[in-house]
Amino acid sequence: MKLSLRQLHLFCAITEHGSTTSAATAVALSQSAVSAALNELESALATRLFDRVGKRLVLNDNGRALLPQAKRLLEGAQQIEAGFAHPDASLPTRLRVGCSTTIGNHVLPHILGGLHHSAPRLRVDVDMGNSAAVAAKVANFEIDMGLIEGPCHLPEVEAHPWLVDELVIVCGRRHPLADQRDTRLGDLQNAQWLLREPGSGTREVVEQLLLRHLHQLSDTCQIGSSEAITATLVQGIGVSCLSRWVVADKLASGELCTLDGILPALTRRFFLIRHRDKFVSASLQRFWASCSEFSASTG
Repeated sequence: MKLSLRQLHLFCAITEHGSTTSAATAVALSQSAVSAALNELESALATRLFDRVGKRLVLNDNGRALLPQAKRLLEGAQQIEAGFAHPDASLPTRLRVGCSTTIGNHVLPHILGGLHHSAPRLRVDVDMGNSAAVAAKVANFEIDMGLIEGPCHLPEVEAHPWLVDELVIVCGRRHPLADQRDTRLGDLQNAQWLLREPGSGTREVVEQLLLRHLHQLSDTCQIGSSEAITATLVQGIGVSCLSRWVVADKLASGELCTLDGILPALTRRFFLIRHRDKFVSASLQRFWASCSEFSASTG
């Protein structure tokens, strides 16, 4: 066999750091050893994997095709090593999970709480961002799986429908619409809407659902988190459409109120996502199953 895991490991290091010099520093080898490993790999595959741009190495189409396969093989090797290093550990690995902010702040803690009791040796590192950012990290093998608030449009990522989430139209108790008995479609069309940023799963789904009924939103303001939107609503500014997970506490305290009866019930799907070529370890399988069990328990 011409290929070695060492060559693939150093190839991945070069793609991450952009040069053989920086990669050598990261993996504690000499620059000449890293360059030699790259030359051996390119010779074995009979192709160039990088374009040389000044002092930087930039993946070409061959390198981009190799990268996910290399990462999959290296992850498989790490799983083998971990399994033999801890033969009595049922869940020896550390997972990297990405989630959008609504899920990370309001749903994921319940799942982690269950895992803490059923799998106390499992460690989960959580990377939070909007749905588009999480999906991109799954596609690049930067995280093991993702939990997102809207559909995923990347062909290398498989998405599995998960929780059904209820969306509610809300405003602050001090907003004029809070005390208006007969709120109409025109009131919503002309209201100031507080929306998440483009790339947010909430933003994408809310726009699709609202525009289906309202056709236009004449006044919008972009705010980068659902929690910041909620805090602004409490001040009597604007209206928004948010997950009930996000506003449940404020509704219970009376600081926010729902504008019911104007539009039909609004729902969306949360999704579990992972790369189509992802190596599914026992730990990843366990976490995925815990997410599915949580969905069944709340359904």
